[in-house]
Amino acid sequence: MFMFENRITIEERPILEEYLSGFDYGTSGLSFTSLFMWRNINNFSWEIIGDYLCIAGLSHLEIETKEPFLFPPLTRTGSYEPESLNATIKEAKKIFESKGCKFSIRLMPFKMMGILESAFPGEISFSDDRPNYDYLYRKKDLILLKGREYHSKKNHLNYFLNNYQFEYITLTSDMAENVMRFIREFNDRKKDLSDHEMSLLKMEEVAMSDVFSNLEKVGYLSAAVKIDGKIEALSIGGQLNRKTVTVHIEKANTAYRGLYQLINNEFCKHVEPHIKYINREEDMGIPGLRKAKLSYKPCKLVECYIAEFKEDL
Repeated sequence: MFMFENRITIEERPILEEYLSGFDYGTSGLSFTSLFMWRNINNFSWEIIGDYLCIAGLSHLEIETKEPFLFPPLTRTGSYEPESLNATIKEAKKIFESKGCKFSIRLMPFKMMGILESAFPGEISFSDDRPNYDYLYRKKDLILLKGREYHSKKNHLNYFLNNYQFEYITLTSDMAENVMRFIREFNDRKKDLSDHEMSLLKMEEVAMSDVFSNLEKVGYLSAAVKIDGKIEALSIGGQLNRKTVTVHIEKANTAYRGLYQLINNEFCKHVEPHIKYINREEDMGIPGLRKAKLSYKPCKLVECYIAEFKEDL
């Protein structure tokens, strides 16, 4: 089910980015590259309601049900006015309820909680959304891997550099067929995942086919590592804000020790010099993924919350 009339398309990118860049939200989901990547999987749709742009979608983090939600309404001006925000959210809530759906706002950054509270004093309940916290890292930390906390990462990286020859390349859309072959081979090696994790992986595979055919049009930052002429690792990212790049997808053939450390290291080295931070997105509540993201010592966890009307609880 699509909540609103408009879809996430390349043609509508200028309109969407005008609102996405209107306020420093800081969450990876509120970027055009992310919205386009997951638009069909999450049934993203949008509508301008009053002074704000509203984007709705389906959450796949719940195992039993797919919960519809609204992103925090987006401002074009960099500011929010309580009365107009109140009117926009009330109208969006009516649309949800007219389709028999419970209304909630998700992926709400901490800095917006006060803004929403000022629009609905005492009416909103906020709950922590830990699976959707983004992991933020200093680019220089991921490049230098200095200090005891990065000792094992450095060892793996050095092992790869001492034992393998590689080529780091920028991906283009005409490489889509070869890249998808790597993705399918990568997924076929995943034998020990839970049914839920495997379902998420297969959805990702479907999304990737479209992404790799539109790398340039959407503005993805994409690269791969070739070993003996074959793609064995890749990274797909996008610009989040002026100083931050998000890594949406990172995959490597674990048969090559240190390859994950290499693709991460090389990707960070090749982003524009003015980029200071790397956002490596959320862990979706998956224990192994959380452990891996924490092991790189984030400088900050970008907190996200769920907002619901108290009368609906």
